[in-house]
Amino acid sequence: MQKYLHIFFDLDKTLWDFKANSIETLKDIYEKYNLGDYTSNFENFYDSYFVHNENLWNEYREGKITKQILRYKRFSLTLSDFGINSYKLANQMGDDYVLISPQKKLLFPYSIEILNYLKDKYALYIITNGFKEVQITKLKNCNLYDFFDKIFISEEIGAQKPNPKIFKHAINTVNAKKDESIMIGDDLIVDILGAKNFGIDQVFFNPSKQTHNESITFEINSLIELKDIL
Repeated sequence: MQKYLHIFFDLDKTLWDFKANSIETLKDIYEKYNLGDYTSNFENFYDSYFVHNENLWNEYREGKITKQILRYKRFSLTLSDFGINSYKLANQMGDDYVLISPQKKLLFPYSIEILNYLKDKYALYIITNGFKEVQITKLKNCNLYDFFDKIFISEEIGAQKPNPKIFKHAINTVNAKKDESIMIGDDLIVDILGAKNFGIDQVFFNPSKQTHNESITFEINSLIELKDIL
């Protein structure tokens, strides 16, 4: 008898290649605003943005800043690093990012193949910390939307992974049992330890093969390895 009935996927960096799509989006913005006139190269601009974005997302997850502040501040801080102080430009870039990014369609290898493999065997869901308008657009543009029975977005629920509230809400909404559910994600703290602390099994998607000392249920380096587990 199959143990799992309900599979919960993260979206960004698990199915949707967040880094590759983000780089493409930022290159579009970099060129649109002629930022090469102020920075030595795109790589320096991206490195600065990456640091600020990561820090601000951590603050957003902890409830320290709002969505609106995150959207523009990651660009205002990046621009400031290159001597550009323009609230208007930062806001424009923030709006552009939210519009352009979900149009990008790069997925991790085997995303579609593994979802086709799983779709008739399990109930599939998404649990994501992203913004509603962005995540839904991503899923539809990449032809992922129809694979999932339900999509849980932190902005709608009012709690973000690793907060147990979002896992509890998802489990209760689909009438799942913890021992019949499993979470698949790339973020060791947010996805994997969040799910573990809530009491459901986990698959740590670790394509970069980062080292850690956590005790988790399963670990894979490629999505195709899910065939060996599910």
